[in-house]
Amino acid sequence: MLLYICIPMSQLNSILDVASSQPILTDEIDVLQYIERNIPGSIKYSIKRIRKQSHWNIQDTGLIVYHFNEMIPEENYLELKFCVAGNFYCKEKETECDFCKLNNTKTCIEKIESVDILSFTYSPTYLQQFAKAHKKEHSHFEQVVSFNHPYSFSKTSNLCVKTTGAIQALLNHHYTDTRENIFINAQTQIIFLYTTDCLLGEKEEDEFTCKFLSNEEDREKIINAREILLQHIGEPITIKALSRKVAINECYLKKGFKEIFGTTIFDFYQGQRMEHAKYLLYEKGLSVTEVSSSLGYSSISHFSTAFKNHTGIKPCELLIH
Repeated sequence: MLLYICIPMSQLNSILDVASSQPILTDEIDVLQYIERNIPGSIKYSIKRIRKQSHWNIQDTGLIVYHFNEMIPEENYLELKFCVAGNFYCKEKETECDFCKLNNTKTCIEKIESVDILSFTYSPTYLQQFAKAHKKEHSHFEQVVSFNHPYSFSKTSNLCVKTTGAIQALLNHHYTDTRENIFINAQTQIIFLYTTDCLLGEKEEDEFTCKFLSNEEDREKIINAREILLQHIGEPITIKALSRKVAINECYLKKGFKEIFGTTIFDFYQGQRMEHAKYLLYEKGLSVTEVSSSLGYSSISHFSTAFKNHTGIKPCELLIH
């Protein structure tokens, strides 16, 4: 059951307190890992993994924070916060130590039970893509992602199965460098779609309009298609070729993809390419020419036009930040 809550803005950073049945003392918090990234005009996210104390009683919790200021629109943002317990953090995960082998062994001496706190802050510019794709103009979802909802609010809930699965995938992936960025970009989008479905009441969990999606095998084909798209960020693939790779007809592929991921194949693919372009420009310091080439564009002008359509700014403007 969804519940609107009123939380003072000064306390919104502590979703751990919201998820816990008792106050958590500061000196009890032992941070195991902290990751933070901020791409201008896109997403700011952080992942904090802390050691779970034996006496803590933590419930998996999601929180949506909609911040709206009509007078200062540049301060508007939508933030999703999560607190997830029951995972294990491995200190030697990246080196595949003999004890742990990526958390597959329960007796691993390096594995620590964790509480994971995640935050994703989405800018209005980034959320425009979802507003454009949403057909129900007066729905709560459309109002929020377009920042037409007239006042700020926060809302909390237990996590649905789909959101939990997406968060687990984000916490336990094994990608590195640019492939890690591609995966994280896509996963933060999926987390956004699943969470807003749940917290804004747009769709009942596991309710599909496309009847063929009730078949788990067909759902897996659609999910696999998404993974293939991410693998082809720099080498565009046609829908016909994609449908053959996952062994499903084009019509089912397009309908199923829109149903599960809330966007068309083209819009998803183009969005992921442009978000990755932001990372290459801002984080890696690549030139516009280098980024255009790495994403498979034959013309810098075509890339610049696509980038501006998605972000609202030219690629060279991001280099100035």
